[in-house]
Amino acid sequence: MQPLNSKYTIKDLERLSGVKAHTIRIWEQRYNLFNPDRTESNIRQYNDHDVKLLLNISLLVNHGFKISHVARWSLPEISKKVSEITRNSGDLDEYHQIQVDNLIMAMLGFDDALFDSTLKACCEKVGFELTMLNVVIPFLQKVGMMWRTGESTVVQEHFMTNLIRKKLLVEIDSVPASKDPSAEVYLLFLPEGELHEIGLLFSKYLLKARGKRIIYLGQNVPREDLRIYCKEHRPQYLLTFFTAAYTSDSINEYLQDLTTWIGNTRLLVAGMQVHAPEVQLPEGVVFISSVYDLINFSEGKSLRSITGTD
Repeated sequence: MQPLNSKYTIKDLERLSGVKAHTIRIWEQRYNLFNPDRTESNIRQYNDHDVKLLLNISLLVNHGFKISHVARWSLPEISKKVSEITRNSGDLDEYHQIQVDNLIMAMLGFDDALFDSTLKACCEKVGFELTMLNVVIPFLQKVGMMWRTGESTVVQEHFMTNLIRKKLLVEIDSVPASKDPSAEVYLLFLPEGELHEIGLLFSKYLLKARGKRIIYLGQNVPREDLRIYCKEHRPQYLLTFFTAAYTSDSINEYLQDLTTWIGNTRLLVAGMQVHAPEVQLPEGVVFISSVYDLINFSEGKSLRSITGTD
């Protein structure tokens, strides 16, 4: 599949690669590494190929290769050296960053083969959970930044989230369901209008892997249907996310309504919209500020982000 050939300014390249704009200009002028288009006002415009090349060159330079040598290498030679560094890296933080960059390149090039090989290598090295925590989630955070600044498209984002969703479903299915009748029951759902499912699916994986029983309702669950289910079955916990463009008043109204009829069921809420200072969590509601909060909560550890009576 061919890339969309998005256009990037030199400042976009600086944010994506960590290489200063001044250095990019020097590499471009001295070594002819890039040949950007120019706008009518003479502003450089780079493409997806330039971004991928810069990410690879930056990695090589950071590993001690001289830019004057790298500039003489062919694209296959550069790719081969990057692959060698990736395989042999003993620093996990560095290894994770390399894989995040690989996912960025997979997104820009609509390269599902690169996505698959990156995830496979990560999972073999550190396991699926740590791959999600240290590679996929940082990648999604970077994509969010890119989308807000116009450096990625909705199509590119959907391409990657669907690949990640597919991988999550496979891993969730590989975890045996709890047969313990005393295991805690978590009901996972997204409110009406909420369609971003990756966080909820990963939560399902984490909770299932820790022996919890999961009732998964997924996206866009009508409030009345949720009320009927909770009244009849009384799960111990509800977990939901707010990431769509809700107003603080609508979130407050929704949470207040929810807590009036869930009884002793504990409500856990996550998502960037809950961070708004105008959002007032009802007493006893647990704010999950990060995936590590969910892990700690499910393992019975204390959270600084719990509000209400705790």
